[in-house]
Amino acid sequence: MANGTATSTDLDTRLEAHRTELTGYCYRMLGSSFEAEDAVQDTMVRAWRSYDKFEGRSSLRSWLYRIATNVCLDMLTAGNKRARPMDLTESTPLAQAALSPRPDNTWLEPMPDARVLPTTEDPAEAAVAKESVRLAFMATLQQLPAKQRAVLILREVLAWKASEVAELLDTSVASVNSALQRARATLAERQEPGADAAVSDPLDEDQQKLLDRYVAAFEGYDMTALTALLHEDAVMTMPPFDLWLTGTRDITGFMTTLGAPCAGSRLVPVQVNGLPGFAQYKPDPEKGGFTPWAVQVLEISDGRITGFHCFLDTQRWFPLFDLPLHLEAETDQVEQGA
Repeated sequence: MANGTATSTDLDTRLEAHRTELTGYCYRMLGSSFEAEDAVQDTMVRAWRSYDKFEGRSSLRSWLYRIATNVCLDMLTAGNKRARPMDLTESTPLAQAALSPRPDNTWLEPMPDARVLPTTEDPAEAAVAKESVRLAFMATLQQLPAKQRAVLILREVLAWKASEVAELLDTSVASVNSALQRARATLAERQEPGADAAVSDPLDEDQQKLLDRYVAAFEGYDMTALTALLHEDAVMTMPPFDLWLTGTRDITGFMTTLGAPCAGSRLVPVQVNGLPGFAQYKPDPEKGGFTPWAVQVLEISDGRITGFHCFLDTQRWFPLFDLPLHLEAETDQVEQGA
Protein backbone atom coordinates (compact mmCIF):
# COMPACT_ATOMS: atom_id res chain seq x y z
CA MET A 1 0.00 0.00 0.00
CA ALA A 2 1.06 3.54 -0.68
CA ASN A 3 -0.32 4.84 2.64
CA GLY A 4 2.12 5.94 5.35
CA THR A 5 3.18 4.07 8.47
CA ALA A 6 0.64 5.80 10.72
CA THR A 7 -2.18 4.80 8.39
CA SER A 8 -0.90 1.23 8.25
CA THR A 9 -0.76 1.04 12.02
CA ASP A 10 -4.25 2.50 12.27
CA LEU A 11 -5.59 -0.08 9.80
CA ASP A 12 -3.97 -2.91 11.75
CA THR A 13 -5.66 -1.65 14.91
CA ARG A 14 -9.04 -1.32 13.21
CA LEU A 15 -8.83 -4.82 11.73
CA GLU A 16 -7.67 -6.41 14.99
CA ALA A 17 -10.65 -4.90 16.81
CA HIS A 18 -12.84 -7.34 14.88
CA ARG A 19 -10.70 -10.48 15.32
CA THR A 20 -12.61 -12.09 18.22
CA GLU A 21 -16.08 -11.73 16.69
CA LEU A 22 -14.81 -12.86 13.28
CA THR A 23 -13.19 -15.90 14.88
CA GLY A 24 -16.53 -16.73 16.51
CA TYR A 25 -18.29 -16.41 13.16
CA CYS A 26 -15.76 -18.57 11.31
CA TYR A 27 -15.79 -21.13 14.14
CA ARG A 28 -19.57 -21.47 13.90
CA MET A 29 -19.26 -21.82 10.13
CA LEU A 30 -16.40 -24.35 10.12
CA GLY A 31 -16.67 -26.25 13.43
CA SER A 32 -12.88 -26.21 13.77
CA SER A 33 -10.84 -24.04 16.14
CA PHE A 34 -7.74 -24.02 13.99
CA GLU A 35 -9.52 -23.67 10.66
CA ALA A 36 -11.45 -20.72 12.12
CA GLU A 37 -8.24 -18.96 13.11
CA ASP A 38 -6.75 -19.69 9.68
CA ALA A 39 -9.89 -18.29 8.03
CA VAL A 40 -9.69 -15.09 10.06
CA GLN A 41 -6.02 -14.66 9.26
CA ASP A 42 -6.81 -15.12 5.56
CA THR A 43 -9.61 -12.55 5.94
CA MET A 44 -7.23 -10.03 7.52
CA VAL A 45 -4.64 -10.53 4.78
CA ARG A 46 -7.26 -10.11 2.03
CA ALA A 47 -8.64 -7.00 3.74
CA TRP A 48 -5.18 -5.48 4.06
CA ARG A 49 -4.30 -6.17 0.44
CA SER A 50 -7.56 -4.80 -0.97
CA TYR A 51 -8.20 -1.98 1.48
CA ASP A 52 -7.39 0.67 -1.14
CA LYS A 53 -10.39 -0.68 -3.12
CA PHE A 54 -12.73 -0.49 -0.12
CA GLU A 55 -15.07 2.32 -1.04
CA GLY A 56 -16.79 2.69 2.32
CA ARG A 57 -20.28 2.03 0.95
CA SER A 58 -20.70 -0.39 3.86
CA SER A 59 -19.07 -0.39 7.29
CA LEU A 60 -15.62 -1.92 7.72
CA ARG A 61 -17.28 -4.60 9.88
CA SER A 62 -19.76 -5.57 7.14
CA TRP A 63 -16.96 -5.66 4.58
CA LEU A 64 -14.87 -7.95 6.80
CA TYR A 65 -17.84 -10.29 7.29
CA ARG A 66 -18.29 -10.46 3.51
CA ILE A 67 -14.64 -11.46 3.08
CA ALA A 68 -14.83 -13.96 5.98
CA THR A 69 -18.00 -15.53 4.57
CA ASN A 70 -16.35 -16.04 1.18
CA VAL A 71 -13.28 -17.55 2.83
CA CYS A 72 -15.46 -19.98 4.83
CA LEU A 73 -17.61 -20.92 1.82
CA ASP A 74 -14.44 -21.68 -0.14
CA MET A 75 -13.16 -23.86 2.72
CA LEU A 76 -16.50 -25.70 2.91
CA THR A 77 -16.63 -26.64 -0.78
CA ALA A 78 -15.01 -29.97 0.10
CA GLY A 79 -18.27 -30.81 1.87
CA ASN A 80 -16.69 -31.92 5.13
CA LYS A 81 -19.12 -31.69 8.05
CA ARG A 82 -17.58 -31.71 11.50
CA ALA A 83 -19.35 -34.04 13.91
CA ARG A 84 -19.49 -35.50 17.39
CA PRO A 85 -19.15 -39.26 17.93
CA MET A 86 -22.92 -39.62 18.49
CA ASP A 87 -23.55 -38.03 15.08
CA LEU A 88 -21.64 -40.85 13.35
CA THR A 89 -22.18 -44.11 15.22
CA GLU A 90 -24.49 -45.85 17.67
CA SER A 91 -23.67 -45.87 21.37
CA THR A 92 -21.35 -48.75 22.27
CA PRO A 93 -21.98 -51.03 25.27
CA LEU A 94 -18.99 -51.13 27.61
CA ALA A 95 -18.43 -54.83 26.90
CA GLN A 96 -17.76 -53.96 23.23
CA ALA A 97 -15.79 -50.77 23.83
CA ALA A 98 -12.84 -50.30 21.49
CA LEU A 99 -10.80 -47.14 20.96
CA SER A 100 -10.81 -46.52 17.20
CA PRO A 101 -9.52 -43.08 16.18
CA ARG A 102 -10.72 -41.13 13.16
CA PRO A 103 -8.86 -38.31 11.38
CA ASP A 104 -8.77 -34.86 13.01
CA ASN A 105 -10.95 -33.32 10.30
CA THR A 106 -13.83 -35.60 11.34
CA TRP A 107 -14.47 -33.89 14.63
CA LEU A 108 -16.19 -30.82 15.94
CA GLU A 109 -13.46 -29.11 17.94
CA PRO A 110 -13.52 -27.28 21.29
CA MET A 111 -12.82 -23.55 21.50
CA PRO A 112 -11.88 -21.28 24.44
CA ASP A 113 -14.63 -18.74 25.12
CA ALA A 114 -12.13 -15.88 25.16
CA ARG A 115 -11.20 -16.44 21.51
CA VAL A 116 -14.77 -16.29 20.15
CA LEU A 117 -16.98 -14.35 22.58
CA PRO A 118 -16.48 -10.58 22.43
CA THR A 119 -16.96 -8.61 25.62
CA THR A 120 -20.46 -7.14 25.85
CA GLU A 121 -22.39 -5.19 28.46
CA ASP A 122 -25.70 -6.71 27.32
CA PRO A 123 -26.52 -9.91 29.32
CA ALA A 124 -29.03 -11.09 26.69
CA GLU A 125 -26.49 -10.65 23.89
CA ALA A 126 -23.86 -12.50 25.93
CA ALA A 127 -26.29 -15.37 26.57
CA VAL A 128 -27.10 -15.76 22.85
CA ALA A 129 -23.40 -15.72 21.99
CA LYS A 130 -22.64 -18.48 24.52
CA GLU A 131 -25.58 -20.62 23.45
CA SER A 132 -24.46 -20.37 19.83
CA VAL A 133 -21.06 -21.99 20.46
CA ARG A 134 -22.29 -24.86 22.65
CA LEU A 135 -21.47 -28.29 21.28
CA ALA A 136 -25.05 -29.42 20.60
CA PHE A 137 -25.89 -26.23 18.66
CA MET A 138 -22.58 -26.33 16.80
CA ALA A 139 -23.20 -29.94 15.79
CA THR A 140 -26.59 -29.02 14.36
CA LEU A 141 -25.10 -26.08 12.47
CA GLN A 142 -22.74 -28.51 10.76
CA GLN A 143 -25.72 -30.35 9.28
CA LEU A 144 -26.88 -27.25 7.38
CA PRO A 145 -25.80 -26.43 3.83
CA ALA A 146 -23.06 -23.79 3.95
CA LYS A 147 -25.16 -20.81 2.82
CA GLN A 148 -28.04 -21.74 5.15
CA ARG A 149 -25.47 -21.90 7.92
CA ALA A 150 -24.23 -18.39 7.10
CA VAL A 151 -27.78 -17.00 6.95
CA LEU A 152 -28.77 -18.55 10.27
CA ILE A 153 -25.66 -17.28 12.07
CA LEU A 154 -25.93 -13.77 10.63
CA ARG A 155 -29.66 -13.45 11.26
CA GLU A 156 -30.20 -15.38 14.53
CA VAL A 157 -26.87 -15.03 16.33
CA LEU A 158 -25.55 -11.69 15.08
CA ALA A 159 -28.99 -10.09 14.55
CA TRP A 160 -28.31 -8.77 11.07
CA LYS A 161 -31.26 -7.56 9.02
CA ALA A 162 -32.41 -9.69 6.10
CA SER A 163 -31.48 -6.88 3.71
CA GLU A 164 -27.93 -6.75 5.15
CA VAL A 165 -27.49 -10.51 4.77
CA ALA A 166 -28.86 -10.38 1.22
CA GLU A 167 -26.32 -7.70 0.32
CA LEU A 168 -23.48 -9.66 1.89
CA LEU A 169 -24.40 -12.86 0.04
CA ASP A 170 -25.30 -11.09 -3.23
CA THR A 171 -28.81 -12.52 -3.17
CA SER A 172 -32.41 -11.39 -2.55
CA VAL A 173 -34.20 -10.79 0.72
CA ALA A 174 -36.72 -13.46 -0.29
CA SER A 175 -33.89 -15.96 -0.77
CA VAL A 176 -32.44 -15.08 2.65
CA ASN A 177 -35.82 -15.50 4.35
CA SER A 178 -36.36 -18.84 2.63
CA ALA A 179 -32.92 -20.11 3.68
CA LEU A 180 -33.56 -18.97 7.25
CA GLN A 181 -36.91 -20.78 7.35
CA ARG A 182 -35.32 -24.03 6.15
CA ALA A 183 -32.45 -23.69 8.61
CA ARG A 184 -34.85 -23.10 11.51
CA ALA A 185 -36.84 -26.18 10.51
CA THR A 186 -33.68 -28.31 10.55
CA LEU A 187 -32.71 -26.95 13.97
CA ALA A 188 -36.17 -27.70 15.37
CA GLU A 189 -36.09 -31.22 13.94
CA ARG A 190 -32.67 -31.98 15.40
CA GLN A 191 -33.08 -30.28 18.76
CA GLU A 192 -31.95 -32.58 21.54
CA PRO A 193 -33.79 -33.13 24.83
CA GLY A 194 -32.50 -30.69 27.42
CA ALA A 195 -30.84 -28.50 24.79
CA ASP A 196 -32.86 -25.53 26.05
CA ALA A 197 -31.53 -25.92 29.57
CA ALA A 198 -29.58 -22.77 30.35
CA VAL A 199 -26.19 -22.75 32.01
CA SER A 200 -26.25 -19.56 34.07
CA ASP A 201 -23.68 -16.86 33.38
CA PRO A 202 -22.10 -16.67 35.84
CA LEU A 203 -22.94 -20.11 37.19
CA ASP A 204 -25.65 -20.04 39.83
CA GLU A 205 -24.95 -21.39 43.31
CA ASP A 206 -26.37 -24.86 42.63
CA GLN A 207 -24.41 -25.25 39.39
CA GLN A 208 -21.18 -24.16 41.08
CA LYS A 209 -21.79 -26.65 43.90
CA LEU A 210 -22.38 -29.37 41.28
CA LEU A 211 -19.02 -28.58 39.65
CA ASP A 212 -17.26 -28.52 43.03
CA ARG A 213 -18.70 -31.95 43.81
CA TYR A 214 -17.66 -33.16 40.34
CA VAL A 215 -14.06 -32.04 40.87
CA ALA A 216 -13.96 -33.78 44.26
CA ALA A 217 -15.46 -36.98 42.81
CA PHE A 218 -13.21 -37.05 39.73
CA GLU A 219 -9.96 -36.18 41.50
CA GLY A 220 -10.84 -38.72 44.20
CA TYR A 221 -11.88 -41.20 41.48
CA ASP A 222 -14.96 -41.93 43.57
CA MET A 223 -17.36 -43.68 41.21
CA THR A 224 -20.20 -43.73 43.75
CA ALA A 225 -20.01 -39.96 44.15
CA LEU A 226 -19.66 -39.48 40.39
CA THR A 227 -22.70 -41.65 39.68
CA ALA A 228 -24.78 -39.39 41.93
CA LEU A 229 -23.82 -36.38 39.77
CA LEU A 230 -24.45 -37.92 36.34
CA HIS A 231 -27.86 -38.03 34.69
CA GLU A 232 -28.98 -41.62 34.17
CA ASP A 233 -28.75 -41.06 30.38
CA ALA A 234 -25.50 -39.08 30.50
CA VAL A 235 -23.24 -39.33 27.46
CA MET A 236 -19.44 -39.60 27.41
CA THR A 237 -17.40 -38.95 24.27
CA MET A 238 -13.64 -39.03 23.63
CA PRO A 239 -12.59 -37.61 20.25
CA PRO A 240 -10.52 -38.59 18.27
CA PHE A 241 -12.05 -41.98 19.18
CA ASP A 242 -15.49 -42.66 17.74
CA LEU A 243 -16.55 -44.59 20.85
CA TRP A 244 -19.28 -43.03 22.94
CA LEU A 245 -20.99 -44.37 26.03
CA THR A 246 -24.44 -43.82 27.52
CA GLY A 247 -25.52 -44.19 31.14
CA THR A 248 -23.77 -44.08 34.49
CA ARG A 249 -22.93 -47.79 34.62
CA ASP A 250 -21.04 -47.85 31.33
CA ILE A 251 -19.34 -44.50 31.95
CA THR A 252 -18.04 -45.38 35.41
CA GLY A 253 -17.27 -48.92 34.21
CA PHE A 254 -15.08 -47.48 31.46
CA MET A 255 -13.34 -45.17 33.90
CA THR A 256 -12.37 -48.07 36.17
CA THR A 257 -11.16 -50.30 33.30
CA LEU A 258 -9.75 -48.71 30.13
CA GLY A 259 -9.76 -45.32 31.85
CA ALA A 260 -8.13 -46.50 35.09
CA PRO A 261 -4.83 -44.60 34.47
CA CYS A 262 -6.83 -41.38 35.03
CA ALA A 263 -7.11 -42.13 38.76
CA GLY A 264 -5.36 -39.42 40.74
CA SER A 265 -5.85 -36.75 38.05
CA ARG A 266 -5.97 -33.00 38.67
CA LEU A 267 -8.59 -30.71 37.09
CA VAL A 268 -8.01 -27.06 36.15
CA PRO A 269 -11.12 -24.99 35.23
CA VAL A 270 -11.45 -23.58 31.71
CA GLN A 271 -14.19 -21.68 29.90
CA VAL A 272 -14.97 -23.61 26.73
CA ASN A 273 -17.83 -23.49 24.20
CA GLY A 274 -19.98 -21.40 26.51
CA LEU A 275 -19.92 -24.24 29.05
CA PRO A 276 -17.99 -25.18 32.18
CA GLY A 277 -14.96 -27.30 31.48
CA PHE A 278 -11.68 -28.58 32.87
CA ALA A 279 -8.19 -29.32 31.69
CA GLN A 280 -7.44 -32.81 32.98
CA TYR A 281 -3.89 -33.72 33.96
CA LYS A 282 -3.23 -37.35 34.85
CA PRO A 283 -0.28 -38.68 36.88
CA ASP A 284 2.97 -38.94 34.90
CA PRO A 285 4.73 -42.15 36.07
CA GLU A 286 7.92 -41.32 34.14
CA LYS A 287 8.58 -37.65 34.97
CA GLY A 288 6.50 -37.34 38.10
CA GLY A 289 3.87 -34.66 38.49
CA PHE A 290 1.03 -34.56 35.98
CA THR A 291 0.78 -34.69 32.22
CA PRO A 292 -2.05 -33.33 30.01
CA TRP A 293 -4.74 -35.84 29.15
CA ALA A 294 -7.95 -34.10 28.05
CA VAL A 295 -9.98 -30.94 27.79
CA GLN A 296 -13.30 -31.85 29.38
CA VAL A 297 -16.50 -30.04 28.38
CA LEU A 298 -19.51 -30.57 30.66
CA GLU A 299 -23.17 -30.21 29.75
CA ILE A 300 -25.56 -29.64 32.67
CA SER A 301 -29.33 -29.92 32.93
CA ASP A 302 -31.65 -30.00 35.95
CA GLY A 303 -28.85 -30.28 38.47
CA ARG A 304 -27.07 -33.22 36.81
CA ILE A 305 -24.25 -33.66 34.30
CA THR A 306 -25.76 -34.82 31.01
CA GLY A 307 -22.69 -34.63 28.77
CA PHE A 308 -19.08 -35.43 29.58
CA HIS A 309 -16.95 -34.72 26.50
CA CYS A 310 -13.21 -35.37 26.60
CA PHE A 311 -11.02 -33.99 23.81
CA LEU A 312 -7.82 -35.99 23.99
CA ASP A 313 -5.41 -34.37 21.49
CA THR A 314 -3.66 -32.41 24.21
CA GLN A 315 -0.68 -31.30 22.09
CA ARG A 316 -3.20 -29.22 20.12
CA TRP A 317 -5.71 -28.24 22.78
CA PHE A 318 -3.59 -27.25 25.77
CA PRO A 319 -1.59 -24.55 23.91
CA LEU A 320 -4.88 -23.24 22.46
CA PHE A 321 -6.12 -22.74 26.05
CA ASP A 322 -2.75 -21.31 27.18
CA LEU A 323 -2.29 -24.25 29.51
CA PRO A 324 1.09 -25.70 30.59
CA LEU A 325 2.14 -29.10 29.28
CA HIS A 326 3.22 -30.31 32.72
CA LEU A 327 2.15 -29.80 36.34
CA GLU A 328 4.55 -30.35 39.19
CA ALA A 329 3.52 -32.90 41.81
CA GLU A 330 2.97 -30.30 44.50
CA THR A 331 0.86 -28.10 42.20
CA ASP A 332 -2.83 -28.80 42.62
CA GLN A 333 -3.89 -25.85 40.48
CA VAL A 334 -2.56 -23.49 37.85
CA GLU A 335 -3.99 -20.23 36.76
CA GLN A 336 -7.09 -20.76 34.64
CA GLY A 337 -6.40 -20.89 30.92
CA ALA A 338 -7.87 -18.57 28.28
